[in-house]
Amino acid sequence: MSARRLGLPRRAVSQILLTQLAIAAGVAVLATGLFLAPLSAQLDDQAMRRALAIAQSAAADPALAAGVLSSEPSADSPVQSSAERIRRATGAEYVVVLDLDGIRRSHPSADRIGLPVSTDPSDALAGREVMEIDEGTLGRSARGKVPLLAADGEIVGAVSVGIAYDSVRDRLLGAIPGLLAYAGGALAAGALAAYLLSRRIQRQTRDLAFSDIAGLLAEREAMLHSIREGVIALAPDGRIRLVNDEAARLLGLAPDATDDCAGRPLEDVLGAGRTADVLSGRVTGRDLLTVQGPRVLVANRMPTEDGGAVATLRDRTELEHLGRELDSTRGLIDALRAQDHEHANRLHTLLGLLELGLHEEAVEFVTEVAGVHRTTAEQVTEKVQDPLLASLLVGKAAVAAERGVPLRLAGSTLLPDRLVDPGGLVTILGNLVDNALDAAAGSTAPLVEVELRAEGRTAVLRVRDSGPGVPAGRREEIFTEGWSTKQPKAHRERGLGLALVRRLAERQGGSARAGEAADGGAEFSVVLPEALR
Repeated sequence: MSARRLGLPRRAVSQILLTQLAIAAGVAVLATGLFLAPLSAQLDDQAMRRALAIAQSAAADPALAAGVLSSEPSADSPVQSSAERIRRATGAEYVVVLDLDGIRRSHPSADRIGLPVSTDPSDALAGREVMEIDEGTLGRSARGKVPLLAADGEIVGAVSVGIAYDSVRDRLLGAIPGLLAYAGGALAAGALAAYLLSRRIQRQTRDLAFSDIAGLLAEREAMLHSIREGVIALAPDGRIRLVNDEAARLLGLAPDATDDCAGRPLEDVLGAGRTADVLSGRVTGRDLLTVQGPRVLVANRMPTEDGGAVATLRDRTELEHLGRELDSTRGLIDALRAQDHEHANRLHTLLGLLELGLHEEAVEFVTEVAGVHRTTAEQVTEKVQDPLLASLLVGKAAVAAERGVPLRLAGSTLLPDRLVDPGGLVTILGNLVDNALDAAAGSTAPLVEVELRAEGRTAVLRVRDSGPGVPAGRREEIFTEGWSTKQPKAHRERGLGLALVRRLAERQGGSARAGEAADGGAEFSVVLPEALR
């Protein structure tokens, strides 16, 4: 049943305040009741013990026992005089002395002297002390009964003392106002604390109703797990609060990781690396690129009011692949344009030779030009038998020639057509050759050398250039995402090529390292175990 049907306020803060006030009032009433119950029993016990103490004091008077033995029951007997004196001195309701027959020898009402007592005196006459709350001729009282002993120790009667129960009840009732005052003070303090807490909750919940909060949570869950953008929420201490389905997919986590990751540190889930640094805020900026497994991701991080953060992830893998294909296409277009220009020059040269009648020279010229291109292609396909890699190297050779950088194969190059993943090796080789051409283009004696060979089932790739090289202290840093010495292109970010090279190598259980070439410049080595069938 809803709060509306019950007539309760709809706002969450009002419902919380009423609930807290009801709890505080209930606790105050319960505490008061729990205090009063033992207080009543305690007052009863005190009254009975007081009555017993008066009876013991009276029975200790030898004259009282002697009077029972030597006098008859009467209003002016010494027993009555002694009992009344004790009653007035102690404030007891009555002090009754009885003999062994249960006959009263004293009583506040003189006309009851000589009559049997109204309650059973057998326990006291048998030598036992008694404490009780009982009803007698004078009403309800707290009683104490003790045996009355003669000088020789024989029981000659008993002494019964009563404390009026009204006095006990008056003490209890007198304690209630003070107790209620304390309970009221506690209730007021609880109400104030409840009000202050409810105001804080009101600010934190933006004065929403419980139904609104439940609806927002349901909508949040539906939205987070249905959008095609990864979302990770982090607590102020760096622990994961939430991972939606798309984020788990992009980060390569298990399908059920959305629940298992909650409460765990970010580094425990993702491991150390740039992705964890970007999501945790150690690397700042907008649209930061990171590589997680085979994916290129764009991450943005927004802090929250409580010190945590929400990070979003977008997949840019396909866009990066398209960008690299565009780079390759532009490179091929540049190579074709250069070849077209060179072909036109050669045709003009051939036409001039023919017009001058130098037919033999024209034949030699055509033979030489055709032989150079055929030789280059034959050399590549002879040593690199995989068609994809061979085509890549032939195309890169044309681009290198246009840029004035010789591209040659090392003498030890020999790679059979047994690659398990030729596409991955094409990506690795293409990135390394492009970087080498850029580095060697500005050197005095430009050169790029490629070595591809097989060692059993292991493929070894080395690319050397005549550029300035890589300082020893930065040979690991260059493999991190975003590191680059080049200006970014319009369609994509820089600093991903070498990072992808290392990720592809490590995914196949291999390695990628940077070093120094024998003649100066840089040398990049990639080792791929189990790369050949």
